Amino acid sequence: MKRDEPLVHDEQTEQFDMHESASHESVTHEPLSTDDPLAPLPFNPYKGNRGFTRAWHALKNSIAGFRVAIQEESAFRQELTLAAILVPCGALVPVDAVSHVLLIGSVLLVLIVELLNSSVEAAIDRISLERHELSRRAKDLGSAAVTVALSTCVLTWALIVGPIVVRWVGA
Repeated sequence: MKRDEPLVHDEQTEQFDMHESASHESVTHEPLSTDDPLAPLPFNPYKGNRGFTRAWHALKNSIAGFRVAIQEESAFRQELTLAAILVPCGALVPVDAVSHVLLIGSVLLVLIVELLNSSVEAAIDRISLERHELSRRAKDLGSAAVTVALSTCVLTWALIVGPIVVRWVGA
């Protein structure tokens, strides 16, 4: 078809398109090898839970993760202590609801990113404890993410609570 020709839609092309799409849907894909991205995943006995049972097991795993982070990660303990102070303060500061969410959310963001950073570090250490450029890069990127989250928290608190403190001190 040339660029100048108008696009014509008729019943015959519509029937062809419907037949074409139906024939593509019925084709099954034979995996070529175990590396084939469309190959079915191997059976995982830990993925059999559904509904409430799955949620219960997920909650137990999350609690275990918190315990490990508190016991093993000093940075998480420090940030958790800071959160124990800032979250109640963020709830009590005389600001609108959106500002409360921003204050508390910025603190929780730091905890989330620290947990993810700790999991990346644990996975890297599980793979190998030898020094490697890619391992260093992965850990540095995780650390940079924590720094961005902390900076976001400081900036959020400075912009929302800063003017209130300045007015309070000036009065």
